Amino acid sequence: MSPTTSLSILRMAVPGPLRRIFDYLPPAGCDLSRLQPGMRLRVPFANRQVVGVLLALADSSDIAPSKLRRAQALLDSQPILPAEMLNLMRWASRYYQHAIGEVILGSLPTLLRQGQAARPTSEACWRLSPAGRDVDRDSLQRAPKQAALLHILKAHNEGLTAEMLNQQLTNWRPAMSRLQEKGWVDMREQPVGPEAPNPDREPETPALNPDQQRAVETLNASLNRYQCFLLDGVTGSGKTEVYLQVIQKVLAAGQQALVLAPEIGLTPQLIQRFRARLPGRMALLHSGLSDRQRLNNWLACANGEADILIGTRSALFTPLPGLGLIILDEEHDLSFKQQDSFRYNARDLAIVRAQKSDIPILLGSATPSLESLHNVSRQRSQQLSLPERAGDARQPDLRLLDVRHQKLEQGLSAQLLNSVQQHLDARGQVLLFLNRRGFAPVLMCHDCGWHARCLRCDAHLTVHHGQQQLRCHHCGSQRRIDRRCPDCHSENLNFIGAGTERVEEVLTTRFPDVRVLRIDRDSTRRKGSLDAMLTEIQRGEPVILIGTQMLAKGHHFPNVTLVGMLDADYGLFSSDFRASERMGQLLLQVAGRAGRAERPGEVLIQTHQPDNPLLQYLLRHDYEGFSQALLKERADAELPPYSHLALLRAESPEAAAAMQFLQEAKQQAAIIHSQLLAFGPLPAPMERRAGRFRAQLLFQHHQRGELQHWLARLMPELETMKSARKVRWSIDVDPMEMY
Repeated sequence: MSPTTSLSILRMAVPGPLRRIFDYLPPAGCDLSRLQPGMRLRVPFANRQVVGVLLALADSSDIAPSKLRRAQALLDSQPILPAEMLNLMRWASRYYQHAIGEVILGSLPTLLRQGQAARPTSEACWRLSPAGRDVDRDSLQRAPKQAALLHILKAHNEGLTAEMLNQQLTNWRPAMSRLQEKGWVDMREQPVGPEAPNPDREPETPALNPDQQRAVETLNASLNRYQCFLLDGVTGSGKTEVYLQVIQKVLAAGQQALVLAPEIGLTPQLIQRFRARLPGRMALLHSGLSDRQRLNNWLACANGEADILIGTRSALFTPLPGLGLIILDEEHDLSFKQQDSFRYNARDLAIVRAQKSDIPILLGSATPSLESLHNVSRQRSQQLSLPERAGDARQPDLRLLDVRHQKLEQGLSAQLLNSVQQHLDARGQVLLFLNRRGFAPVLMCHDCGWHARCLRCDAHLTVHHGQQQLRCHHCGSQRRIDRRCPDCHSENLNFIGAGTERVEEVLTTRFPDVRVLRIDRDSTRRKGSLDAMLTEIQRGEPVILIGTQMLAKGHHFPNVTLVGMLDADYGLFSSDFRASERMGQLLLQVAGRAGRAERPGEVLIQTHQPDNPLLQYLLRHDYEGFSQALLKERADAELPPYSHLALLRAESPEAAAAMQFLQEAKQQAAIIHSQLLAFGPLPAPMERRAGRFRAQLLFQHHQRGELQHWLARLMPELETMKSARKVRWSIDVDPMEMY
């Protein structure tokens, strides 16, 4: 069919899994001169209407005019995405082999994806009136909901929004109306957006040690051109102070700064430090914000009204017209890699954005990833080292506790418990690390050996004793704890192993006069619960912290003098080639919470492998030796960063369907590129998850460009295969987890 000519065609990115751009006719009566790339339009797609983003205007289409559908409405008067962001997203779509529509629309705030206007909005906020503060809660015994609202509002002088109230009470609006009628509560609309500069910020800049000073001077000299820097500083070496002083220079030049943190749990302390020191307006973007807050902060950044943006990985896609610097804190962290849908690595894409914007990027970590260290050796990055802790703080003493042949009390050795008591007696705080939440990982029948398994996954159900539930940590299914064995009807059921909940119970019994705080995903579900516990820790009173890796990253606990790692062996024998790297990073990150102020710190690591050479490197704080040993292993095995991988995953209700699709994909790959290495297909390490069977096919090539060229040819072929219709499949370029 001959192409259409002399016709204005809208080339649109539309949300959906199809890896293509869609052509539309302009909206009826639309002034074509108003149309610019980066604008949103409402368009028909299949049997519904969706919001798409205009990528380009064309004079022709491969689709006949009679088959082209007309866009319904233009939603913006100005582009919401500038050309530089569209270019970055196009690059990401090509590199990660993902649908351009999902890349672009997925980067927008939810309200913009829904078609709402791209302008700031306000939200209702309720707070107690002066009369309401004098009301006695006991006078509302016949109105418990009103009494509960008064109690909550008295604890929040700044007021509460609807979203905050929804998290604490259900069906609260009728009671709130009664309180307003009585004059005890006032409601007002308040703007939602970036925070104004703190008028009480610290005026003085702390003195830097020589290593910090060299790092700041090197970074300041490179502020107007692209350069990738790796700030390799031991825990407590003052990396954040380097960030602050370089950002001050960027703000003084009238530019914006983007700071990415791996998880929302790390942002409160960063925000507190930045608010206390920096003069600019600060915007936040993370999953803890309401849709309205995200929209307003996103717009403030895009309009140049926010000077500093702090966010998690998705904040990378926020337009910043005056961007002068990108910082990634804890650059090694796995959280920078999106593990589903659009599987991008925010660290790698941030480097691409800095390169395209011709600005510097700073990657900070006490335990840099092997990829970043390899880039330093290839002179793609410049390493800046902070080998000593800032101020008077010293590196903690690390010791291995050989727990072979020892009796353990729910994973706690007698040596570790004695040390806990000694540090508490000295008015120190104790942090115990166990990367296993719940009460026990297995419920087992002592008489017949039955154990509780998930009906939808190849996994045990974890015991959560407080809620009297068995939960699957993979698919989220849950049920009550069995009272009898379903096989032999015995009541002799045992909890096998220990999680953070069980260790908390032991510690509470063993140290009844000391506050025990458990910090994991279960104990911090309620909004503000983590902040409340961190505030309690900062008071400095003796306390025992027990938690998962949430405790390991970036937190500053100046009064923690003892860190205990309950199990250091989990990463030594994993089938994942990255497990040893992650084990070492996590161990040193956890150890780095000890002795960060004047008081010396001690770290005790329980292990059944005290002679393991990798642990010996870490015992000497020799992360360089540890990483070089792992890099040699990777080079010998021709694994990343010395080669490049892509993982083709498939899942289906039937195991045979997933394997058949991957087998045909392997055959098609061999036709396109006979030199490509393909491993599999094989069942995933956890073959069945959420009721679906999973399999995978691994591709490997020594040249990144060759792998990309081949993937670009393979993907269209996979989309047309009949076997692809029976499975859900995805491609993961540069996979970080091999499951």
